[in-house]
Amino acid sequence: MVSLSNHEVVASIPKGNPLKIAAIQMRSGLDPDANIAALEPMLAEAVAAGASYVLTPEVTVIFPENRDQLASVAAPFEDHPQLRRIGELARHYGIHIHIGSLAVPLPDGRFANRSVLFGPDGAIAATYDKIHLFDATIEGLNAYRESATYAGGEQAVTASVGDFTLGMSICYDMRFPKLYNALANAGATLIAVPAAFTVPTGQAHWHVLLRARAIETGSYVIAAAQGGQHPNGRATYGHSIIIDPWGRVVAELGHDEPGVLVAEISPELVTDARGRIPALANARNFALPGALQV
Repeated sequence: MVSLSNHEVVASIPKGNPLKIAAIQMRSGLDPDANIAALEPMLAEAVAAGASYVLTPEVTVIFPENRDQLASVAAPFEDHPQLRRIGELARHYGIHIHIGSLAVPLPDGRFANRSVLFGPDGAIAATYDKIHLFDATIEGLNAYRESATYAGGEQAVTASVGDFTLGMSICYDMRFPKLYNALANAGATLIAVPAAFTVPTGQAHWHVLLRARAIETGSYVIAAAQGGQHPNGRATYGHSIIIDPWGRVVAELGHDEPGVLVAEISPELVTDARGRIPALANARNFALPGALQV
């Protein structure tokens, strides 16, 4: 695992073997054990299809309605019962299992929205805490403050998955290209975007943002989504998707029902896309009068 600070590293040309990956679409509820029980047969389906890396959505373990509801069930990260089970499954199948996120209690009473990657040995290979939090005041609507419940992370993270370098992100992060540029410059060739997108924003922005992140970084993007009407009253967009480095949709679940999406990806396509459009290599810092250096 590599944690990135503010410095940039120019990505090397990727080489290696193809990898079969899977995105699992869920409809997580308020019972952590029930959510993991619903996940297990879909993991088995992904493995049967040949996947050696499997991504689940944001808030896989529990999808709460409010902070009090979350606090009543969120377990400490150390010896977390549902994560312990996922580690057992990763070791049993001999694959990488990437839990898109779960809420982890912090000492200040808030939570980290944490993504957890397990290796084929069942051990945790990397963790990432969601950096960007949605705080907005919209005229005529109530203010939304994600930062009242969650604390934003401070480190971008990459990890090795087969012959790919995985860049980790979560949902709202996808609106911030600087993070994805940093991941790609640090060597990421596959970027994970577990999400729980609302229906209106999903219809408007889901495909275009994810395709843009793939195109501008010359990387594969895999986005595993929550979908449908949840017990907490929320409705999410679904449409889990895998996109290649040229911005083409390789595979998609065109609905909001639970399901498994599998595709094979190749490092050669990353090399080809970055060779044709060398945006990472051509990027330059510049000055904007009256502002800090960009």
